[in-house]
Amino acid sequence: MSAIATSMTSPQSLIEELALTARSAYMKLAEANAAQKNRALKAAARAVRADAKKILVANAKDMAVARKAGMSKALLDRLMLNEARIAAMAKSIEEIAKLRDPVGRKLASFKRPTNGLVIERVSVPLGVIGIIYESRPNVTADAGALCVKSSNAVILRGGTDSFHSSQAIAACMQKGLKSAGLPIGAIQLVPSTDRTLVGSMLTATGLIDVIIPRGGKSLTDRVARESRVPTLLHLDGNCHTYIHAKADPKMALAVLLNAKMRRTGVCGATETLLIDKAALGLLPKIADALIAEGCELRGDASARKMDKRIKAATDEDWTTEYLDAILAIKTVGGVKEAIEHINRYGSHHTEAIITRDKKTASQFLKEVDSAIVLHNASTQFADGGEFGFGAEIGISTGRLHARGPVGVEQLTTYKYVVRGSGQIRAK
Repeated sequence: MSAIATSMTSPQSLIEELALTARSAYMKLAEANAAQKNRALKAAARAVRADAKKILVANAKDMAVARKAGMSKALLDRLMLNEARIAAMAKSIEEIAKLRDPVGRKLASFKRPTNGLVIERVSVPLGVIGIIYESRPNVTADAGALCVKSSNAVILRGGTDSFHSSQAIAACMQKGLKSAGLPIGAIQLVPSTDRTLVGSMLTATGLIDVIIPRGGKSLTDRVARESRVPTLLHLDGNCHTYIHAKADPKMALAVLLNAKMRRTGVCGATETLLIDKAALGLLPKIADALIAEGCELRGDASARKMDKRIKAATDEDWTTEYLDAILAIKTVGGVKEAIEHINRYGSHHTEAIITRDKKTASQFLKEVDSAIVLHNASTQFADGGEFGFGAEIGISTGRLHARGPVGVEQLTTYKYVVRGSGQIRAK
């Protein structure tokens, strides 16, 4: 997987070569049974554990380059691997192996009374998937495992920041495939950091069946603008937590602190606090806790009046995914105003309401137009692993095919299988 080996190859030729290899691997993977795929995943998990030191050495190279480049603390956290995170990566692969096989499921079955045809709708793989992602090296393992489980071949284009880490992890995934007698071409990492290769993937119609981007707004905007291949978009996570007038104060503080500060660099981190005017008395304690954790606060006039440590917010703050220890604070006059703010400024990712009022919670859950909505829980539960999916490739914020965490079932489509007994259609 050396970038040097591809220095004389054009971006288009390289992507075509990877895609043809992936297509061949997909055809073989589609014939594999669940037991064989599971053996590959379990072997990959063992390889990740066995090669943990190699992965850490590779990650140290990436971290050194990132620090030298001045990467933010939150993004360094996304990039960093340690023994615990590598162990969690291996466990996630094993959890995916335990899931039921999503391929070949009978989704519907019916017999037409007029002609006697028996029609079944059956789940099938998407085919060759191209995944473009930034920074987080664990995506290499998650995406590879999810694609193998769903019988898809995958071409991974990891971020430049995580290049060495992703190479080491991809090698482990390929070891798993090889040990189970499956083609290693089912999981391929683009062996170069050349950014023009992204454009080549986006125009690889007929070679790549689906593109899934996982990264910041600039990446997803580019994919939406340039891709000629169908896409499953993972937009930025401008997530909100709304503290209603009837919120339990202790719960509101604990949930918000987790939603913002558990890991500020993940897409499920809360970026804007919406607080009811009737609950503004809670703000000084909330500010104390957040500032103690190193969080900068930016708020509207009402919020700043309650606590002078809060800086003035601008309209830009309502649309910003900080991925950092910064929180915008907006005062609202009730659930309707909170819903209107989210639907106007949010990215349709993940939103939470904290309240003891079930009727208000139901209105929020019904009317907020986002992929994930929560009642009395942290937005950081926006994660395929927490949903029982083993892992996820991203949070789809679109409306077609898949919405929310993209796991193995979301990486399938379906076809119709029709059985007859000699029927012909009348003229």
